[in-house]
Amino acid sequence: MNRIFGAALLLVVLLTGCGDLNEQNDASAQLPASDVNPTPRDRIVNGGTLRWPLPEFPSQWNFNHVNGTKGAVEHVIQGVLPYLMRPDEKSVPHPVPEYLESATLKRTKHGQTVTYKLNPQARWSDGRPIGYADFAAQARALSGRDTRYEVSTVSGYRLIKHVEQGARPDEVEVTFTQTYADWRSLFSPLYPAAAYSSPRAFNTAWMNRLPITAGPFKVQRLDRTGKTVTLARDPSWWGPPAKLDRIVYRAMDTSAMPGAFANHEIDLMDIGLDTGAMQRVQNVPNTDVRRAGGPDWRHFTFNAAGPALSDVRVRRAVMLGIDRRVIARSDLTGLGVPVQTLGNHFYVNTQDGYQDNSSMLGGYDPTRAKQLLDEADWRQHGKYRAKDGRTLALRFVIPSGVPVSKREGELTRALLERIGVRLDIQPIPADDALDTYVTQGNFDIVPFSWLGTSFPVSPMRAVYARPHDGRVQQNYSRTGTTAIDTAMDQAIAEIDPARIHVLVNRADRLIWRQASVLPLYQRPQLVAARADLANLGACGFLEPAYQNIGFTRR
Repeated sequence: MNRIFGAALLLVVLLTGCGDLNEQNDASAQLPASDVNPTPRDRIVNGGTLRWPLPEFPSQWNFNHVNGTKGAVEHVIQGVLPYLMRPDEKSVPHPVPEYLESATLKRTKHGQTVTYKLNPQARWSDGRPIGYADFAAQARALSGRDTRYEVSTVSGYRLIKHVEQGARPDEVEVTFTQTYADWRSLFSPLYPAAAYSSPRAFNTAWMNRLPITAGPFKVQRLDRTGKTVTLARDPSWWGPPAKLDRIVYRAMDTSAMPGAFANHEIDLMDIGLDTGAMQRVQNVPNTDVRRAGGPDWRHFTFNAAGPALSDVRVRRAVMLGIDRRVIARSDLTGLGVPVQTLGNHFYVNTQDGYQDNSSMLGGYDPTRAKQLLDEADWRQHGKYRAKDGRTLALRFVIPSGVPVSKREGELTRALLERIGVRLDIQPIPADDALDTYVTQGNFDIVPFSWLGTSFPVSPMRAVYARPHDGRVQQNYSRTGTTAIDTAMDQAIAEIDPARIHVLVNRADRLIWRQASVLPLYQRPQLVAARADLANLGACGFLEPAYQNIGFTRR
């Protein structure tokens, strides 16, 4: 259950975290890579309904649209749309045979070409074969060349020179303008050509509907009033048939999930950072609490386009005025997971390539914070600082009904008060958090989690690259530099793993200096599930095959 609320190849999680009951401060302690009750298909019952809660009910089902990049969307579309590559628990991507027989990389003089050999049986629900037209439309729409397409990220796609039909109908050749290490991240999910044929189709055709599918499940019903999506086994699916009859997704407030799980209204739930929820679900008969080291990481994003935080000195002061250890300890203590701050904007602590680059701004230094505010001419006037008759006040926007976000806000308010900064906590409806507030820049500080992927560099480019022509993609801090863009592009073009790590950490150090995103900690995963639920749970980097999810024989 590794997708909660998010973005194209990186997802936003405003709502959750996870844990266990006893505190662990040993930084060397590690959770398993995944915990999903892996079970062979022949031991899984044919039939049954999985009841799966969502933290919100999306309206935009185009995952590559700026308002569709949510984990709730991906939870659903992973069962109904093609994913060409699927990472295992070690974060290694593999071709999904139902869609892709092979993908061959060939270096060229100025770039590279990838030849995709598709499964000739793969078809859309309208009967059309999956093929060249779908690749070409998606590459064009996500290239960033036509700003009318409201895309969440152009990473990778902007490097595609052209898409051509291969030697056979089921072959597609994609040529890049340069080497691109993360080419396996592209075309997952893949949408039908009609969905991306025009800006209008891209932006609106998948609003409140999923008109075409190509997976082990099909959409049986989308109920906006009841906030449910029902998937049913698709008899036209050419792969191993889905074990479940259906999956029913139901949007509900995260605070209601423990009660719903205890009352057997849902079959699994992300526990989050709620020890009360943990205690409640542990007492439910026939329940597993599944744990894994997550790819996600919790952080605060600062809106550098705001009047106060547009000054890098103020952003740096605020970072130095926040004790990350206090936030991490508050979120994780009592949950049986390592309490360790995160020092990187690309890699999590347990990931190959991780390096702690936080020495400049990651430590708690209120004295230096006050000096920076003085330099920025924000002078102490009573309890708070002011300049030109205006109090230094920041809005900390949180989704309502989420205790961890509220607690983070209260701790941050107390910490920043010590350096003369007023923090106003503003609860907002969870369903509106991304579309109405975050993407619109309607905040000063917002806490959420980026969802890590097997490709930690190229997806994150959309988060840190300078906005152009008013398009922020996923750069919700709305700032950036040429140096950061260049460093990321160099890392994206590199294919040697050791060299990639060096270049990524160079970019990370520049992002720390920019002071726009404050990493807090690697988000562990902890999921409550029915004990007989198989091949799903705390996934880590693993992306499950939906046709293999089901219930074991008792």
